[in-house]
Amino acid sequence: MSMLPDSHGRFGPYGGRYVPETLMPALLELEAEYAKVKKDRRFQADLAYYLKQYVGRPTSLYRADRLTKKLGGAKIYLKREDLCHTGAHKINNAIGQVLLAMRMKKRRIIAETGAGQHGVATATAAAMFGLECEVYMGTDDMQRQALNVYRMRLLGATVTGVDAGSRTLKDAISEAMRDWTTNVRTTHYILGSVLGAHPYPMMIRDFQAIIGKEARKQILAAEGKLPNYLVACVGGGSNSIGLFHAFLRDPKVKMIGVEAGGSGIVSGKHAARFSGGKPGVLQGTMTYLLQDENGQINLTHSVSAGLDYAAVGPEHSLYHDQGRIEYTYATDTEAMSAFDLLAREEGIVPALESAHAIAEVVKLAPKLKKSQLIIANLSGRGDKDVQQVAKMRGVEL
Repeated sequence: MSMLPDSHGRFGPYGGRYVPETLMPALLELEAEYAKVKKDRRFQADLAYYLKQYVGRPTSLYRADRLTKKLGGAKIYLKREDLCHTGAHKINNAIGQVLLAMRMKKRRIIAETGAGQHGVATATAAAMFGLECEVYMGTDDMQRQALNVYRMRLLGATVTGVDAGSRTLKDAISEAMRDWTTNVRTTHYILGSVLGAHPYPMMIRDFQAIIGKEARKQILAAEGKLPNYLVACVGGGSNSIGLFHAFLRDPKVKMIGVEAGGSGIVSGKHAARFSGGKPGVLQGTMTYLLQDENGQINLTHSVSAGLDYAAVGPEHSLYHDQGRIEYTYATDTEAMSAFDLLAREEGIVPALESAHAIAEVVKLAPKLKKSQLIIANLSGRGDKDVQQVAKMRGVEL
């Protein structure tokens, strides 16, 4: 199984570059520069230094004994990306891309964000290196993630609301791409997930692959064997491919990606691309999309802003077709229940995105033997969601 896209940036039929001609020079420059730094010992040493000393890697692989006992069946481990500086896995990619931008002499950074975690991570990395930063965010997401909006502004970033379309992640990406098209000579666009035009899906996967590399070493040290299952939520898909990538060549390791089931597939109010979508092109890449019979992008819904997007990373689309990764979904209700469960059983408040992965663990673990192992990726912490959850439950903070 190839671990890279082909020379055209395709994972089988998916991926590629579907962008305005004005962006091609920037993408080609980025592709060439990234090819250099993959072999550049100084760049890799700098990246490793910041990931260790600033981000706090390696993150722990935590044996969730109380959750295991509560559910029965398989032993459950949590890969604790919530312990990263800024509270999620997004910082792994933000640090890598900021170092790249500085090599390309680009001092202005732009980004999009849904749940706000990528925006916070980008604003954090930009502040640390003294770069200008502007983050685009749908106005609906700004309301439900008000805490992260304020965090970004504290870090010196400009947060620009996008009031078009669904006022969520898709529209924030569109606005960021317009900005990049206009300011491509001075600006680097730090895309937050394994989406967009080549080389972004490959590059961001590589920056996030440290999650799985660490987890592989940690589970072998703890148990002396590989896990039976890996479970992670899938929005764009960076945290999940980050965990899965190191295990793709291990046929006995089963992988489950959990999409946002929203109010249920039949309701149409969801973001489960593999349960209700079909291949098409959106924002630079060919992949599975939620679209109508005329190819117009459907509105999506999820209680978690980070999963509320109409497309999925193209590499995920390939593994779906091949059957290498199983994709399922958790509804809002299931995710909220898992949110409560992890908080009460393990003293860990997960991000609502990560709660979707825990919801699948709740279904899966009791079906397995006690000798079997599950690793669930806890992609982020839930501080950002507490106000939203309280409001949904009629609690005024």
